[in-house]
Amino acid sequence: MLQDRPYMRDGYERRQTSVVTWLLSSIAAVFVLQNVFSRWLHIDLEWGFGLSLPGLREGHVWTLLTYGFLHSTGNLLQVIAYLLVIYFFGREVLPVLGTRRFIAFYAAALAVGGAFWLAVHWRHPGLLLGASAAVSALVILYSCFYPNREITLLLFFILPVTLKPKYLAYAMIAFDLFGFAFYELLGAVSPFDAAHSAHLGGMAVGWIYYRYLHDSDWSFASGRADIELPRWMRRQGAAKQAKAAPTYSVDMSDRGHLRAEIDRILDKINSHGFGSLSADEKRVLDEARDLISRR
Repeated sequence: MLQDRPYMRDGYERRQTSVVTWLLSSIAAVFVLQNVFSRWLHIDLEWGFGLSLPGLREGHVWTLLTYGFLHSTGNLLQVIAYLLVIYFFGREVLPVLGTRRFIAFYAAALAVGGAFWLAVHWRHPGLLLGASAAVSALVILYSCFYPNREITLLLFFILPVTLKPKYLAYAMIAFDLFGFAFYELLGAVSPFDAAHSAHLGGMAVGWIYYRYLHDSDWSFASGRADIELPRWMRRQGAAKQAKAAPTYSVDMSDRGHLRAEIDRILDKINSHGFGSLSADEKRVLDEARDLISRR
């Protein structure tokens, strides 16, 4: 019987499409729609979904996020560059953050980058398009996670250059600080055709997340009761909790048991991010790392 074979059953867990894949597909699809609407239907999506001060004053708050999916219709090379950065850096960051944190991080980078750009251009209204703020945030976060891992980049899509991510981050920060100080603050048009303030806002989100938020617990439970229970109820509740939650332990001397446990924890990190691990699971990882280093 075919149903007796494991690969013919429907009960296994199917691999879900990565949020990075959905993100890349969305940006590419919106770029195609922009060209169709502007070239053949003569409708500009930019003024309804791009970020601008007049639009925000009219209540278009969604543009703080939607502008990141719109790009200049005549600059295909820029869109390709953004897609490549999101693909290569996003797929490395996603297993560490998990899907929900990745979406929140990407949205926060767009919103903060757009808000910083609006603050700088308050007296010089314009229109902001592009995913550059979120792209900058991804590069900075990757550089924080893996500062010394060597990567190879194609300079101008031709010349391969190998460098460490931390040096790439330093170069990006210096470049945007220069453009921000000597062009945007003075109200001049940047010759690099870049929204330096939006880039700096996205970079700030990447660094703040790594420095203050990555290892924090995102659950909304406070862990403390608003009403103090009587002493006899507290004793009974503590006894039940101790009985229901046995102590988590792993036999570190059994290599097979330890390897299976490490594989389970790594699968959990790959599916839900490092932040989903419990304190005991983190302890097991640390002890296993120390055990391997001593060999």
